[in-house]
Amino acid sequence: MVVPSEPHDVGGTAGELEPGRHRLGPHVVGQRVVVRRLLRGEVGPSGGPAFTDSLGTCLSWTPGDGAGGGTCLLQPDDPAAEPVRIALGDIVSGKPVPPRPSHRLRVEPLEAQTRALALWPDLETAQVGRWLLRRSATSTARRANSVLAFGPAGVPDAYERVVEFYAGAGVVSTGSTTGGPDSTTGGPDSTTGGPDSTTGGPDSTTGGPGRPIAAVLPDSDEERLFRDRGWGPESGDADTVFQVAGVAAVRRRLRGLNTRDTDGVVLVEEAPGVVRADLEGRATGVAAYDRDWVGFRGIHVDPAYRREGLALRVMAALLEWGAEQGATTAYLQVLGDNTAALGLYERLGFSEHHRYRYLAPSTD
Repeated sequence: MVVPSEPHDVGGTAGELEPGRHRLGPHVVGQRVVVRRLLRGEVGPSGGPAFTDSLGTCLSWTPGDGAGGGTCLLQPDDPAAEPVRIALGDIVSGKPVPPRPSHRLRVEPLEAQTRALALWPDLETAQVGRWLLRRSATSTARRANSVLAFGPAGVPDAYERVVEFYAGAGVVSTGSTTGGPDSTTGGPDSTTGGPDSTTGGPDSTTGGPGRPIAAVLPDSDEERLFRDRGWGPESGDADTVFQVAGVAAVRRRLRGLNTRDTDGVVLVEEAPGVVRADLEGRATGVAAYDRDWVGFRGIHVDPAYRREGLALRVMAALLEWGAEQGATTAYLQVLGDNTAALGLYERLGFSEHHRYRYLAPSTD
């Protein structure tokens, strides 16, 4: 018997495997379903009838008539596969199942964070096993000055090397790049904290040189490792939410909002794959492209010009630039308690990919 690529219950037991007993019908057209069907003329492993399971979207359901039986046309989850036409008389069992998770959501958090490194072209990095040390000479943002500890480091002295590195003894020898300066040096870089954010975003400042900071997944073994050594929350900020969306979907939704046009937005390349947008000095933002992903940070609007849709105009211009580079996925980061920003990004098509938090040694 052929089994599908993910576990599910097709709605029948061994004693119910007879054609015609299922929860399918015309009402499932357009839905994702699992179908168990009889393979006529084939013998199963036990010597009885052979069955196979199919998982995909029901494209059509044609009832039978006097001239013959009806059919169900199923598009398998694999987009490269051809649609399968199944005789209704061969369906043993089946039912609707939840939609398939977006391929973007199947990317591991560590991979998503690695792609986001493109937002800091001057970032210096070094590996400590699977952990990534990050340091910037021009930005005090936490994302640019912390160890990315997602998953086990795989080396015995990882913790000691993290502390040593941020105390000033560490020397970056690989993975470093250079590029344009981050204009937020010496102050908070409030990346996408909200459409008009100026402070308190996910890129709050590190609090001074030499202070080690760790970015960890909530309730992970890595969080427990640092907490067991006396670390606690780096600040009073909520967890940071990493959000993703399809570029095409966000472009459509932006066009439906009052973004007017992007003619007044000037884009300046700061480094290969990184641009800064400026809307007549009233609103700014940064975008970076890497491996078909485009990310945003530092969306800022002058307080005198807020609530005029300027942030969305900047974001629309940056998104168009990303699409021109070939981006299909957009991402941004926002604090988890910023309900206004989360609501806006949800309306634009963004959804949560993962959350993480910052830890630092206790100052008590």
